[in-house]
Amino acid sequence: MRAIGFHTPQPITSETALVDLELPVPEAAGHDLLVEIKAISVNPVDTKVRRNQTPPAGEARILGYDAAGVVKAVGPDVSLFKPGDEVYYAGAINRPGTNAEYHLVDERIVGLKPKTLSFAQAAALPLTAITAYEALFDRLKVSDPVLGAGRSILITGGAGGVGSIAIQLAKELTDLTVIATASRPETADWAKSLGADHVIDHSKPLAQEFAALGIDPPGFIFSVTHSGQHRLAMAEIVAPMGRICLIDDFPEGFDILAFKQKVVSLHWEFMFSRPVFQTPDMIEQHKLLTHVAELIDAGKIRTTLDTVLGPITAENLREAHRLIESNRTRGKIVLEGFPA
Repeated sequence: MRAIGFHTPQPITSETALVDLELPVPEAAGHDLLVEIKAISVNPVDTKVRRNQTPPAGEARILGYDAAGVVKAVGPDVSLFKPGDEVYYAGAINRPGTNAEYHLVDERIVGLKPKTLSFAQAAALPLTAITAYEALFDRLKVSDPVLGAGRSILITGGAGGVGSIAIQLAKELTDLTVIATASRPETADWAKSLGADHVIDHSKPLAQEFAALGIDPPGFIFSVTHSGQHRLAMAEIVAPMGRICLIDDFPEGFDILAFKQKVVSLHWEFMFSRPVFQTPDMIEQHKLLTHVAELIDAGKIRTTLDTVLGPITAENLREAHRLIESNRTRGKIVLEGFPA
């Protein structure tokens, strides 16, 4: 089968940063589905792994943590899916990735593809939807109000992949006022189109930007990006006893003392934790992807696909990584199909 991977960490400007490969088709065992990949999307985690992790000598690392495709075969323990089912999912960071014609994934972290979406539109959703859903409801527990705080949430990086779906889920599934951040007119417009009630500029002093809204301090902050840069601003903005969820890798020495006086709780979200550690509640990712598909098919939320770069090749994947590393994208970048 065709696949794309890398042998050594390199800058994306190198023509061998990602290369085309030929590999054997894997076989499904246990709870695994063998999925024929129809479309993939690219996330910041792809670029981080490519830059920082060295595969074992003589081996290639296959990236990719978003996919939509068709089940071709199932392991003996599979009960949720059958061959022919159209599915979407994000996979696991400790297994070979989705940048291949065929891919193995545990059924408990897979959902049926939304019926109203193409494979490309569906591939844009899984990783970011799982991240946003878990952040809102498992980590921040937004259904449990913070006493005395405004019924609102601040989402940084509102036009990015995670921010784009978090805005929609917060608007559709909660009564929260959603304040998103963006720094350019086109990204601010994107966040507003997804349902953000207010958009403030994170390239300016964030605490001042929020204060200018004239609303109560939020009980919740979902810090999607640049948490180190916004640390003191978040400590100033958040309500006493509020909750903050972080997903990005901030600089070493991130000091949490600024949050002590308000007894703010800090929570990590890492959507790979359930599949990597085979937690007893892995099935929750299947359930939430099912819920997201229902919301999509009911017209209540929409895909966050912004750009389709073309077929799944090393050249197109290098361009996708380059765009992600520019920090100027909005929504999701998708590649669809392998060349004929």
